[in-house]
Amino acid sequence: MTEPLTASHQLIAAHLVDGRMAPGEEIGLRVDQTLCQDATGTLVMQELEALGLDRVRTELSVQYVDHNILQADERNAEDHLFLRSAAQRFGLWYSKPGNGVSHPTHMQRFGVPGKTLIGSDSHTCAAGALGMLAVGTGGLDVARAMAGEPLYLRMPHIWGIRLEGELPDWVSAKDVILELLRRHGVKGGLGRIIEYHGPGLAALTAMDRHVIANMGAELGATTSVFPSDEAVRRFLRAEGREEDFSPLTAEPGTPYDLTEVIDLSALEPLIAAPTSPGNVVPVGEVVGTPVSQVVIGSSANPGLRDFAVAAAMAKGRQTHGGVSFDVNPSSREVLQDLTRTGATFDLIAAGARIHQAGCLGCIGMGQAPAAGRHSLRTFPRNFPGRSGTSDDSVWLCSPETATASALTGKITDPRAWALRQGVEPPHLDLPERASVNRAMLEAPPAPETSAAVSLVRGPNISALPDLDPLPDELDGPVLLKAGDDVSTDEISPAGAQALPYRSNLPRLADFTFTRVDPDYPDRARRAGPHVIVAGDNYGQGSSREHAAITPRLLGLRAVIARSYARIHWQNLANFGVLPLEFTDPADFDRIDQGDRLSLTGLRTRLGDAQEAHLLVHNTTKDEDYHVTHRLTDRQRSAVLAGGVIPALAARQASPSPARPVRSHDGSG
Repeated sequence: MTEPLTASHQLIAAHLVDGRMAPGEEIGLRVDQTLCQDATGTLVMQELEALGLDRVRTELSVQYVDHNILQADERNAEDHLFLRSAAQRFGLWYSKPGNGVSHPTHMQRFGVPGKTLIGSDSHTCAAGALGMLAVGTGGLDVARAMAGEPLYLRMPHIWGIRLEGELPDWVSAKDVILELLRRHGVKGGLGRIIEYHGPGLAALTAMDRHVIANMGAELGATTSVFPSDEAVRRFLRAEGREEDFSPLTAEPGTPYDLTEVIDLSALEPLIAAPTSPGNVVPVGEVVGTPVSQVVIGSSANPGLRDFAVAAAMAKGRQTHGGVSFDVNPSSREVLQDLTRTGATFDLIAAGARIHQAGCLGCIGMGQAPAAGRHSLRTFPRNFPGRSGTSDDSVWLCSPETATASALTGKITDPRAWALRQGVEPPHLDLPERASVNRAMLEAPPAPETSAAVSLVRGPNISALPDLDPLPDELDGPVLLKAGDDVSTDEISPAGAQALPYRSNLPRLADFTFTRVDPDYPDRARRAGPHVIVAGDNYGQGSSREHAAITPRLLGLRAVIARSYARIHWQNLANFGVLPLEFTDPADFDRIDQGDRLSLTGLRTRLGDAQEAHLLVHNTTKDEDYHVTHRLTDRQRSAVLAGGVIPALAARQASPSPARPVRSHDGSG
């Protein structure tokens, strides 16, 4: 008798092209849709060039411009011209600047239950709210998927979270995911798909689920999956796409690899204190902390309801004199609906600053807070310096908590605020039909038109670097010793200073690790080949592959860590950096920055499919450490070649019979 399947297993089984659904084993999945955003998309388009692609082979691919829409000089505008020309050349949809954040906009216009979606943004997992299998990856994995190849990843465990009860007044979806982060921290979802089920789903809208699925990335989860049910049907009907609905639920009696229960009725307002999404405490423990900035919006609270509740709370009132109350509409559609309901006027009258639809402050592109002052945000991340201010103090919370705090000038429990003001929970009369606006979405041209398009390259767009093969012997210094939970924001910073150089890799390399060690780029150029040693969960956060490429350009050849975040581990291998792990985690403490490490026989050992263990010799201290790798045959070949693109080039130059771009082993 066949065992009943979870919704996640059903999605995977329907797209499985390689491997078995056994946790820990590598599987290959057919990809239906892809998305890119402008902070990562320029590299993806250059990678499509390197792959020799004529036209994307997915059902649908979209290039969004939502991150770097602050045009302080010509660089961002140059990238936008390049991206538009690349979308036309390769056959992608193009979402113009100001149309909206990729994740909610994709959900509104293109999300389809039962489909697979991968994106060069870690919060792509938000589309799991529609019953999609949506995974954030590095850009090169997205480029390969657009070339018709499978997505390869290790089969996750399925973590079933049963939701019971109903959220109390002044508590919302953000508090649900903050509760999970309070319980499990930023590593709690590693190697897992989080699948939500149970009677508590009934009161959560599709956009409520988006809030929860989005920040599954902060738990380190591969993705999150919700069922496709009546809430999803209502959402698609409002978007004029009810015909895209199809049901998807876990089969009765399905077993989960891990289980947990959240009683929604027992939740209270929560807040993540600086400087990690995992630093979650009840709002009641930090009330009275002075606040100078409050920002609502981002992909972590993108729904019309999240803005409308803030407008209802602020209506007829004034924000505190010492607070900048900033509103980032998540999409042009949401901004239109806010305006036609009168909520935009209520926000403006209360003192809010309305910004254009996009990521903006979430990625440090504008709205940087004052140094040393507290900023409350409905955003997904509060890593050090991500806001654009090096000495920042960013807290993550719900729209209710954020708005109550904007009105009082200090962190405030919205329940206590409502009690003092005699305010009932707002009844939101939201439109049943969304203000669908396709004016800023450009459809891909016909193939014959695409073939004639030339890419528009400004002077700030460099070529992809040539990456040399892994040497047989690596002898170099430990140029940096990093602790636990180092984020990709700390490796390759976001923000208005660095991100405009995202297409100029030699210049972007000047920012590498500068938030951890300002001298790293100069020391790396002098040192040549070198090693980095790190603690647990190395490379958490954003999927930006720049965090693998720029250290590689500066000479990084291997990282030895206690453990890695999934996407960054894959990105390191994709660009020829050897990701190793301590066999004995205590060996981390025996190595100091400046020690010289040696690895020999690398090409022989990595060439042996049965060998996963290596010996590292510390020539400074005359000590040996046992390390291991988790690379598959496909990944080992790529690391030996210097990266996926050199591996593909070598394969194409081989005299063996030519193979198409789509390959079963996925090494292209």
